Amino acid sequence: MPAVSGYMQRLRGDGRSINVNGPVYPRPPPMPTKRDVLAHLHRDELLAVVDRFELTVEDRRVKEKLLEAIATSKKATLIAILPEYSRDRLKELCRALGLDDSGKEKSVIVERIVGGEQVATAPVAPAPPPAPTPAERRQPATGGPNLSAFIWSVADLLRGDYKQSEYGKVILPFTVLRRLDCVLEGTKPAVLSEKALREKAGLNPEPFLLKKAGQLFFNTSPLDLKKLMGDQDHIAENLRAYIQGFSAPVRDIFESFEFHTQIDKLAKANLLYLVTEKFAGIDLHPEVVSNAEMGLVFEELIRKFAELSNETAGEHFTPREVIRLMVNLIFIEDDDALVKPGVVRSLYDPTAGTGGMLSVAGEHLTALNPGSRLVMYGQELNPESYAICKADMLIKGQDIANIIFGNTLSADGLPGKRFDYMLSNPPFGVEWKKIEKEVRKEAEQQGFNGRFGPGLPRVSDGSLLFLLHLVSKMQPAKDGGSRFGIVLNGSPLFTGGAGSGESEIRRYMLENDLVEAIIGLPTDMFYNTGISTYVWVVSNRKPAHRKGKVQLIDASGFFQKMRKSLGSKRKELGADHIDDITRVFGSFEEVTRDGVPISRIFRNEDFGYRTITVERPERDEKGNVVLGAKGKGKGKPVPDADLRDTENVPLSEDVETYFKREVLPHAADAWIDDEKTKVGYEIPFNRHFYVFKPPRPLAEIDADLKGVTDRILTMIAGLSS
Repeated sequence: MPAVSGYMQRLRGDGRSINVNGPVYPRPPPMPTKRDVLAHLHRDELLAVVDRFELTVEDRRVKEKLLEAIATSKKATLIAILPEYSRDRLKELCRALGLDDSGKEKSVIVERIVGGEQVATAPVAPAPPPAPTPAERRQPATGGPNLSAFIWSVADLLRGDYKQSEYGKVILPFTVLRRLDCVLEGTKPAVLSEKALREKAGLNPEPFLLKKAGQLFFNTSPLDLKKLMGDQDHIAENLRAYIQGFSAPVRDIFESFEFHTQIDKLAKANLLYLVTEKFAGIDLHPEVVSNAEMGLVFEELIRKFAELSNETAGEHFTPREVIRLMVNLIFIEDDDALVKPGVVRSLYDPTAGTGGMLSVAGEHLTALNPGSRLVMYGQELNPESYAICKADMLIKGQDIANIIFGNTLSADGLPGKRFDYMLSNPPFGVEWKKIEKEVRKEAEQQGFNGRFGPGLPRVSDGSLLFLLHLVSKMQPAKDGGSRFGIVLNGSPLFTGGAGSGESEIRRYMLENDLVEAIIGLPTDMFYNTGISTYVWVVSNRKPAHRKGKVQLIDASGFFQKMRKSLGSKRKELGADHIDDITRVFGSFEEVTRDGVPISRIFRNEDFGYRTITVERPERDEKGNVVLGAKGKGKGKPVPDADLRDTENVPLSEDVETYFKREVLPHAADAWIDDEKTKVGYEIPFNRHFYVFKPPRPLAEIDADLKGVTDRILTMIAGLSS
C-alpha cells in the first residue's frame, strides 16, 4: 500500500465532510503544511537546506532533527527552498502530497506546493488570535506578505516579453520604488507643505525637506503608486513624473537601472499598468517589513536574478559562502574589540558589484554586536550593479552618498579616505589598457605618495593594481591600522621575474610585513571561471605572533558538490568548511591531515631571492679567452652572450657560497656580473603543498597489464572460434 502523507492522514474517513442538517459534499483536501512537504525530502536534501541557511542542528545525522530545525526556521521558507529543485523533483513532491502535478513552469508548481506554508506546523488546535498589532493592521486585504511568492507572480507577468535573465531589470527597481513609496507615505503631506512654504520664501527647500521626511531622501511629487492606479491611460508619464520627484541620489539609482527604458518596454507590451498594480498592492512599510527583513528579501532577489543570468554573474556577484569566509577572516582577530557597546567601524569595497560583500559584513557585525554600526563605502563601474548596490544600501538605511559610480583605478571616487576593513573581488586577468594613461601618470607623478609607487603589473592583468589601491586606503598603524581580504587568481603569486612590476609589488607587500595569510580555494567556485583562486588577508596591524610571517592555507579540498551547476560554479563551501578554514587561520599553526599539509607558516624572506647573472668568457678559434680592448672592460674577459645564464639564489643563502657550490664545479671559468643582480619575490603556493606519491611497483603494473592482455586474447579467441 502506498505511503500516505501526514496531512492526508488528517482527513476524516474518505475525505468527505459531515453535515447533520443536510447532504454530504466532497471537501477538497487541506493544503500541505511546511512539515508535510519537508517530510518528503531526502536526508541529503534536508542537510543541504540546513547548510544553505546556516541552521543549528542538534544532530546532523538524524533526519528528524534536520526536519525540525528547518520547520521552525523563519528564514528557511518553502518558497526559498523549492525553486532550487528541478521541475521533475517538484512534480514528484506534488504526487507524494496528493496535489495536481500538471504544468510546465516551475514557479506555478512551487506556488501550488507552498500554498499551505502559512498553515500551523504543529497538529494542535490554534489559540484565539491576539489583537492585531499596528503592523498587522497595515497588512493588505489580499493576504499575508509572502514577498518571495509575490515577486515570482510578477515574473509570471513578464514571461514571454522578457527573458528570465532580464526579470531583474523590472522587479528590482520596482521593489525599490515600492519600498521608498511606503517609507515616505506618512511624511508626504508635510514634505509637500514644507516645499511650498520654503519656495515661497525663496529658500532652497532641500535641507528642510530631508528633515521633514526624516530620511536621507524625499519625494516632492503629489503622486504615489496607489494614486497612479487612478489614471491607466497616462500611467507611463505619471510614473516618470513620480520618479523625477525623488531627491537626486535616488533618481541616480533609477537612471542607473535605465528604468525609463523599462517603462517604455512595459508600456509597449501593455504590462506597465499590471506590473505597477502588483507592486502597489503590497505593503512594504517598515512597520510591516523591517529594514533587516527588507534587506534579506532584496539580497535574495539579487542572488536569484544573478543566477538566472549566470553567464555574466561572476563579473558582479561573488558567491555568498566565499564572502562569509572572507568576512570571518578579516574580523576573527578583532572579536573582542567589536563586541564593545556602540562600536563604529568603516568598510570599503572598491569593486562593490551588487553590494554582497558589504551586506554580509554588515550582517556578521550585527550578529556579533547588535549595538554596533558599520559604515559602508563602495565604488562600482557597471551601471546596473551600481544601481542595485546603491538601492540595497538605501533599503538598509546606509548613506548612499558613500556608494560611488566610476572606475576605481582611473578615478578614485573616495580620495583621501581611509577605512578599518576592506573586501574586494576584482576581475581576474582583465587588461587595463583603457586606463593605462591615467594610471601611469599617477605612478610617475606621485610615486609612493600615490597608489602605485611600488610598481605596475603588465597591462594584460590589472588585479594587482586593486591590491595596491586597497593598501593605499589603510588606516595608519598608529591610528589602529586596517585589515582587508581580496580574491585573486594564481597569477599575482608568481608572474614576473625579479625586477618586474609584479615582483616589485610582492616585494613591497612582504618587506613591509603586510601579508597575513593566503588561502587557496577549490576550483569551480565562481560563476564565470573554474580556475584556482586565492584569498589574500592583508593587514598593517598584525598581532605580535604573526609579525614577520605569512600563513599559507590549502583549502582546495574543502568543498561540497552542488546539485546543479551555475555557469562554471560546480562547488561550494559548506558552513563546516568555512568554520574549519577560519579555525585553521585563527590558530596560526602548521596543520597536516592524513599526511597532507593544510597550513604552513613561512618567514617573509623565505619568498625572496636574488637573480644573479652568470657570465662565461668568449674564446677565439684557438680556445683562448678574448680580452676587452677598451673602456672599463679593457684587459678583462669579454662575456659570451650565448653562454650567459641566470640563477635564482634564496635571500636566506649567501650568494658566493651558492655560486661555489652550484656553478663553479660545472663552469670553472664563470663569474657573477654583480651590476645585473636583482632582488625578486614569488610565492610558489602549490609547491609548498606538493606531496610526492611514489608510483606503484613495476611488478604490480606488469601483473595488471598481463591480466588485461589475457582478457583481450581470450576475447579474440572467442571471435575466431
